[in-house]
Amino acid sequence: MMWLINLAWKNLWRNKMRTTINMSAVFFAVILSVFTSSLKDGIFENLIKNVVSFHTGYIQIHLKGYWNEQILDNCLTYDVNLNQQIISISNISDATPRLESYGLIASDKNTKGCMVIGINPDKENKVTSLKNKLIRGAYLNQNDNGVLVSEGLANRINVNINDTIYLIGQGYHGTTAAGRYKVKGLVKFGTPNLNNQIIYLSMPAASELYSSAQLATSIIISLHNPKLLQSTLSNIQQTLGNEYEVMSWEKILPDVKQHIETDGNNMQYIQGILYMLVSFGIFGALLMMMLERKYELGMLVAIGMKKSKLCILISIESILTVLGGCILGLLVSIPIVYYFNKHALKLGGEIAEIYERFGFEAVFPTSTSADNFISQGITVLIIGLLLSLYPVFKIMKINPSTSMKR
Repeated sequence: MMWLINLAWKNLWRNKMRTTINMSAVFFAVILSVFTSSLKDGIFENLIKNVVSFHTGYIQIHLKGYWNEQILDNCLTYDVNLNQQIISISNISDATPRLESYGLIASDKNTKGCMVIGINPDKENKVTSLKNKLIRGAYLNQNDNGVLVSEGLANRINVNINDTIYLIGQGYHGTTAAGRYKVKGLVKFGTPNLNNQIIYLSMPAASELYSSAQLATSIIISLHNPKLLQSTLSNIQQTLGNEYEVMSWEKILPDVKQHIETDGNNMQYIQGILYMLVSFGIFGALLMMMLERKYELGMLVAIGMKKSKLCILISIESILTVLGGCILGLLVSIPIVYYFNKHALKLGGEIAEIYERFGFEAVFPTSTSADNFISQGITVLIIGLLLSLYPVFKIMKINPSTSMKR
């Protein structure tokens, strides 16, 4: 057996051009497959990041029953001990409380319904990048008595920076909530639902407005590694117990999750077409190799070499060629994928404006997950090895007299 391996190795380098062409077919197939798969995963990861940074966070914690009846009476008590419990769970990078309710916002001219959200400004910015959505004015401080108003809502009630607004609503346990605030800044969201109804207050100001000291309707969680979402969700539930309900963004935004799954299924069809192209490329190289070596193989059979040993010899050559192409392709694809992860593909013009209008970045980074390199490398390797059965099939049917005719 060893002599066949040595002979196969010598055959590969006896015709360097032929070997280079065969390996190149596999080499470029691996690079194309890895890049396509990494780009697909990178686009979805960036989409999830954008969706989460709108408002929801990756995970939300509520008091049991709050999601079904979202009123202030279903608040949870947020203190240092609860915060430490949450932060101590692995994969959680930060947690911030929110106090959310609905009310009326009034200016000198107009009155509209709105969502009022009390936040810890610094932590909220870490979790949802709220400061990046500021378009005019200044961001909130921890004990600020001003408000941030979403751009669409500000236009509807005709207010601007430094104008005074009035908030009226129902506080904790049915108390009356009313307050007067100065508009400190305007924020802009990509989705109209958020951009037309949100007001942000600092947590102390919101607690005073709703008579709800140390209470929060939800706790928003950010993660170090979003891929560990489900395991982190389970860890939080086990740590906090059944008194709380722990929800992922997937449950909070089922429409977005369904959209991603639908696009993912469509991308599988594209990936299938890519594999067909890869298969034709590799098969073309093998077909060319068999035509070129037709005389040589016929002569070997004519002088007495068994077809079974010749099949093993050609199979070893094919395995070495495909394996070499896969390894080289993976080595070259690593820096390419990492480059486009740091320097993402960007769209321009009207398409970019449409993306940004809905709050999405018009950029397409690649994912650096090792799964893409391993899975695509193995897939192309299997395709190459299966196609290598073609030379074996041709050898089994070879006729020395016809093969040796020039």
